[in-house]
Amino acid sequence: MKTYIATFFTHFGALTLSKKCKATGIKSQLMPVPRKLSSSCGTCVKFEAENFDVVFHSDVEEELENCYEMLGADQFKALINNK
Repeated sequence: MKTYIATFFTHFGALTLSKKCKATGIKSQLMPVPRKLSSSCGTCVKFEAENFDVVFHSDVEEELENCYEMLGADQFKALINNK
């Protein structure tokens, strides 16, 4: 299982993905965006999944700004950049 951070253009996108994750049994949490990453709305969703593409199968694809894999406490690998 890997840990990912998804950032969004709006708070609505973050809330929608968080609810979708919980409804499908994916462990997730809303949190402030880590300092190393920037975000339009300042809120991100941290989630655990086998693959990050879970965000593509959600209602928030248009709201998704970036998706990162967490490699360590303060290390991230960019997977999606929709800026």
